[in-house]
Amino acid sequence: MSDGISEGEVDVTGADGPLAGVRMVELAHDAVAWAGRLCADLGAEVIVVEPPGGHASRGYEPFLDDVPGPDRSLWWWHYNASKRGVVLDLDAAADVEHFGRLVASADVLLEGEAPGRVRGLLGDVAPERLVHVAVTPFGQDGDYPAVVDLTVLAGAGPVWSCGYDDHELPPVRGGGNQGWQTGAHYAVMSLLTALLAREVTDRGQFIDVNIHASSNVTTEMASYGYLANGGTVQRQTGRHASYRPTQATQAPCGDGNWLNTGVPPRDGKEFRALSQWLEDAGLAEEFPEAPVLALGAEVGHISQADLAHDELLSEIFGARRDAQFYLAERLTAYEAFIGCQERGMAAGAVLSPDDLFEDPHFVARGWPTEVQHPELGRAFTYGGVPLRFVASPMRIRSRAPLVGEHTDDVLDTLD
Repeated sequence: MSDGISEGEVDVTGADGPLAGVRMVELAHDAVAWAGRLCADLGAEVIVVEPPGGHASRGYEPFLDDVPGPDRSLWWWHYNASKRGVVLDLDAAADVEHFGRLVASADVLLEGEAPGRVRGLLGDVAPERLVHVAVTPFGQDGDYPAVVDLTVLAGAGPVWSCGYDDHELPPVRGGGNQGWQTGAHYAVMSLLTALLAREVTDRGQFIDVNIHASSNVTTEMASYGYLANGGTVQRQTGRHASYRPTQATQAPCGDGNWLNTGVPPRDGKEFRALSQWLEDAGLAEEFPEAPVLALGAEVGHISQADLAHDELLSEIFGARRDAQFYLAERLTAYEAFIGCQERGMAAGAVLSPDDLFEDPHFVARGWPTEVQHPELGRAFTYGGVPLRFVASPMRIRSRAPLVGEHTDDVLDTLD
C-alpha cells in the first residue's frame, strides 16, 4: 500500500474533488478558516478575502524558521492551504463594489464578521441562489463583547469537563482552536445540506451558526444531565467527565509511552480474547486476577447498571482493566495498541507528532502530504486530509496564498 491505493480502488490522482465547480468566497476570520480549508480540500474554489496587508492571523506563531513574516506563519499555512487569496479594502467604496460582484459570482459566502455587517455591505446585491453562512460566537441576535477560542470553550462548557482527577488542578482547555473548529464543522455540514437543498428549490439561504451552541452540544451528559436532574459532572484524567468516578484508562507502557485503553471489554467475547492474550504472552499464571477474568468469558454483556448491584460482575469488570494495564506495562505502546485492535478492543497509543507522521496506518492512507512552496524553493510535510473518496479525492491542492496573490486574476474574471 505504498501508494495509498487499496485493492479495488482506482488511482484518482489529478481528479476533481466532490465540490468541484463550487465557488466559495470566504472573508478571512479565525472562526471560519477551518471550514474554508475543508471545502477547498474537497475541491471547491475557495477565495479568501483579506484586508490590505493581510489578515491578522498571518502574524500568528509559529513562523517558518522562527522568522516572522506575513507569508511565514504556520498557522496561516495550515488553515488556508488549497485556497486562492485576494485583498480588498471593505471600507473603500470601489472594493465594496468588487466584493459585491465577487459574491454575485459565488455559490457560498462564508464569514465570521460582526452580526449584520456583511449583509449591510451587500444590500440587494447577493444573488437569490447564494448560500450565506455566518459563523459568530452567539449568533446574529444582539451585541456582545469580543471573544477568543478559550472564552468560547469556557462559556459553552467543554473546559469544565476537561482536566485531571485531582480537582485542585484547574480545568484544561482543549487545544488546536477547538472552539473555532467545532463551529466550522457545523458550518460545513450546514452549507453542504443547503447546497443539496438548492438543487431542489433553486434558492439559497442564510445560515446562522452559533459557535457557543455548537460547542455546548459537544458536552454530552454535562449539559443535558444538569438540565434533567441538576447534576454536575466532574472532570477525569483522559476520560469522560462523569457524576461518579470511573476507572483510569491511560496505561503506562514498557517503553515509557502511554496507551489510552478507551472503552473497556464488556461482553464474553472480549473477556475471552483478553484472557487468551495473557495466555499467548505467557503471563496468565503471573496475573493474579486471571481466574476472575476468565469468568468474564461466561457472562453476557455487562452494563453500568449491573455494576451497581452485582459484586461478582463488578470484580470481573475491574479485572479486565487491570489485565490491560498488566499487558501494557510489558509491551511497547504500539504493541499494546495493535494487540487491542487485533482483538476488537478500542485503544490508542499516545503518539508524539514525529511518531504520528511515521505511523504505518497514516502513511498507508497517504496522510503525510508533501506541499510545494515554490517561492521558498522547498516542500514541507503537512498533516493531510481526514477523508478518502474513491473517485473524487479530497486533498491539499496548493500551499496557502501569499498576500494578494490572486487579486488581479480573480477580479479580471468578474469583468
